[in-house]
Amino acid sequence: MRTEKLKHRKKRKGLKIFLAIFIGIFLALSLLIGYAYWKTSNTFDKMYKPLDDSNKTSVSLDGTVPFSVLILGVDERENDRGRSDTLIVATVNGEKNQAQMLSIPRDTQAEIVGHNTTEKINAAYAYGGVKMAQDTTTKFLNDIPFNYYIKINMEGFKELVDAVGGIDVYNNTEGISYNNKEFRKGNLHLNGEEALQYVRIRKTDPNGDFGRQKRQQEAITAVSKKLLSTNAVFKLDEILDSAGSNIETDFTMTDITKIAKNYSNAVNNVTSIEMDGDGGKLNDGLWYYVVSKEERAKIHEELSKNLGIK
Repeated sequence: MRTEKLKHRKKRKGLKIFLAIFIGIFLALSLLIGYAYWKTSNTFDKMYKPLDDSNKTSVSLDGTVPFSVLILGVDERENDRGRSDTLIVATVNGEKNQAQMLSIPRDTQAEIVGHNTTEKINAAYAYGGVKMAQDTTTKFLNDIPFNYYIKINMEGFKELVDAVGGIDVYNNTEGISYNNKEFRKGNLHLNGEEALQYVRIRKTDPNGDFGRQKRQQEAITAVSKKLLSTNAVFKLDEILDSAGSNIETDFTMTDITKIAKNYSNAVNNVTSIEMDGDGGKLNDGLWYYVVSKEERAKIHEELSKNLGIK
C-alpha cells in the first residue's frame, strides 16, 4: 500500500514539474510574441506615411486582386530632400503568381505634374516629394495607377541588408567596380556596404544606367526574399530598427502580413521589363533619356495586363 502511495506521489510531482515547465515556456513565448507585436507595431507607426491623395485606391490584398507599388530610392541628407536616384514600378498579381519590375532611368525626360515643366523625372521628388513623383510617373506611363508606395533612404539600405544577414546576387558583368571596390563575375554574397556600392555602379558598367537598374532590381528582390523568410524572425530587432529609420510607406502592418500570406509566390517570381529610348543632349544642354510615345504605350500595355486593367 505504501509503495502504491509513493508511486502516486511521484506521478503527481512529475506532473507538477511538467506543468510548471509548460507554463514557463508558454509565458516566455507569450512575452516574446507580445514584444514582437509591440516592436512591429511601433516600427510601422514610424514608417506609415499615407499620402493626401483622394484618387488612390486601397486593395483587399486577399490574393485575388493585383496591386501596384512605386518604389523610390532617395539620397536624403540633412535639410535636403534630395532626388529619387532609383525609381521602380512594381506590379504584383497573386492569381498569376507573377510580379513585374520596371526601372525608369533617373535622367528620363518627363512632364513634371504639378510643376508645369518638362525635365528629368527624378526632379519630381525634389519638387514635390512622393506625391509629385507618383503623379509624374502615372502620367509618364499613360495613367498606370499606384495603390502603394515605398520610399527607401539609400544610405540606410546598407543597414537593412546587414540586418537581414546580407544578400546573395549573381553578377553577370566582368570588371565592374565602385570607388576602387571590384566585383568579380559570378555568385556574390554582399554585406550592407558592398550591396550599396554594387547598386550604385554605373561608370564602369558597359551598360551604364541600365546595368545599374538591373542590379537595383536584383538587390531589392533579394532583400524582399530575406524579409519573407522564416529566418527573419531571429533578426527581428535589427530589421525593424533599420526599417523604422530608413523606410516610409503607406502599407500598414496588416497589409504586409496579407502580402506575405497571399502573394509570396508572386514576389518570388519577378520578371523585368525593359524600356527602350534614346539618350543625348537637348536644347538646354543637359543629357536626357527620351522614351517615345509608342514605347510608353507598349510599357503601359504590359503593366496593365498584370494589373488586370485597360
